[in-house]
Amino acid sequence: VDSYDVTVEEDLGEIQLIKIEKRKYWYQDDWYLKYITVKTPLGDYLEFPCYRWITDEKEIVLRDGRAKLPRDDKTQILKQHRRKELENRQKMYRWKEWHPGFPLSIDAHSHSELPRDIQFDNEKGIDFVLNYSKAMENLYINRFMHMFQSSWSDFADFEKIFVRISNTISEYVMQHWKEDFMFGYQFLNGCNPVLIRRCTEIPKKFPVTTAMVECSLERNLTLEEEVKVLLRTRLRSSLSFPSSLASKRCPNYFQPHLLSSGCVLGQKPGPENPIFLPSDATYDWLLAKIWVRSSDFHIHQTVTHLLRTHLVSEVFSIAMFRQLPAVHPLFKVGSCINGCSYAVPVLLFFLQANATGGGGHVQMVQKAMKDLTYSSLCFPEEIKAKGMDSQEAIPYYYYRDDGIKVWEAIKSFAEDVIRIYYESDEVVCEDVELQAFVKDIYVYGMRGVKASGFPKMIKTREKLAEYLTVVIFTTSAQHAAVNFGQYDWCSWIPNAPPTMRCPPPTEKGIVTIEQIVESLPDRGRSCWHLGAVWALSQFQDNELFLGMYPDEHFVEKPVKEAMAKFRKNLDEIVSAITERNKNKKLPYYYLSPDRIPNSVAV
Repeated sequence: VDSYDVTVEEDLGEIQLIKIEKRKYWYQDDWYLKYITVKTPLGDYLEFPCYRWITDEKEIVLRDGRAKLPRDDKTQILKQHRRKELENRQKMYRWKEWHPGFPLSIDAHSHSELPRDIQFDNEKGIDFVLNYSKAMENLYINRFMHMFQSSWSDFADFEKIFVRISNTISEYVMQHWKEDFMFGYQFLNGCNPVLIRRCTEIPKKFPVTTAMVECSLERNLTLEEEVKVLLRTRLRSSLSFPSSLASKRCPNYFQPHLLSSGCVLGQKPGPENPIFLPSDATYDWLLAKIWVRSSDFHIHQTVTHLLRTHLVSEVFSIAMFRQLPAVHPLFKVGSCINGCSYAVPVLLFFLQANATGGGGHVQMVQKAMKDLTYSSLCFPEEIKAKGMDSQEAIPYYYYRDDGIKVWEAIKSFAEDVIRIYYESDEVVCEDVELQAFVKDIYVYGMRGVKASGFPKMIKTREKLAEYLTVVIFTTSAQHAAVNFGQYDWCSWIPNAPPTMRCPPPTEKGIVTIEQIVESLPDRGRSCWHLGAVWALSQFQDNELFLGMYPDEHFVEKPVKEAMAKFRKNLDEIVSAITERNKNKKLPYYYLSPDRIPNSVAV
């Protein structure tokens, strides 16, 4: 890092813009400029933030650090600069259709083709293969990698690649994964805590009868009576888990429906698709649960993780660069958001190497798009829509409890910033750059689907605060909640099989331990999976966490005060979560702000 002093003898008058030029030398010498500070003859200091790369023979024109809405620019030179910046950005940040029905993504085929300003630095930009190789070395599992198609002998064999890295949760999972409480708990606070819904009545076509689960009902009540009692008291373990998965190994679709009392591994129960119950033979019930866990793994990676955090965050990021100039206050707030992560191709490679790789992951995203609505990204609304909002009725749902706190802290920060720059709802309506940003997301991200509920324009400060909260929460907290627990919950292979090598059982009473082990991933695939979930779960050495704004895009005191208040609120949440987690065998920390990166870094 170097700093340079430049002295100018003549009087330059009032400085409106500064232009920086760079000349190209024999080798690539991109230059990252942080800021320029100007000391005037009167002794005043003017800050011109940059925080951008200057490449080749390019030039950059900078404005001072005060945030300005379009209506604030009165002179022609400032209006022209604003317009020119967006024109250049729109040539660089182009939309592209990746797959039919997907949100549009940035027009780049590799990380190196991304605009220089959104490429990760050297630490984050390490090629995933190198990071993965590092994982394999750290986990001491290279010796098994050549053993594709070679089955393990029994469950104990998986311990040969399971390394204890002072990881309380992964060890606990290994010890208790067969137990029903662990099976159910993961739908509350595991890697994919977004599918669980409160069951208020027995579904009309639900195939499990009272007679089937009589031994599991503690009060000698019918299923219908049990649900009514649970609704009056606490939900305890009543779960509803619908999903579907196209598998290479099993070309049919299967749809597991889980209650604490039974599993169906096909679209409809029948002679060759029995309902598996806790009262069945030990290995029958265990294999049924393993199939549900495998299905949940793919729903998590493809829908919860890839679509609902990475692809959505990329839409927010591209629209921001295309429609909001650097001087806009909302661009400054979102300056740390980078949705164009190198993890998207990694996740695709990960999925293609597993059960959904034969095109199933594309079908899953296309199908899941109909459920990708604006309200489903509003965290409190989504929790309430699933009937999971009552802490009294449904305790120990830490994903909900911590998520609500982080959502409220982000929303309070968004409201503070918006009040500074938007004095009324009318100012919101008049902000043509804001409206273009919102329209870009609706038209290109959500493909103009009215049913998505994404607004085409924003008319009030209240709605703008909510919208900004959705953007920040999705790209930071939501991604952290579903990404950084992958090693914790998925490293013990039988608990999250990335592929199943045999079809689901078609009858009861014939499942053996040998059949279960033969169904699980082979040695080579298990090692690949373990290295991948370890690499995806790591923070970067120079990670910036929620509330950290080391780049001073803002110079105004009121905004800096809002940032300080935001950090204070986040620190209080960290303290509360730390206190709650004390002495817990299964601590929940994925939504602790000191573990939430500012953007979808991986």
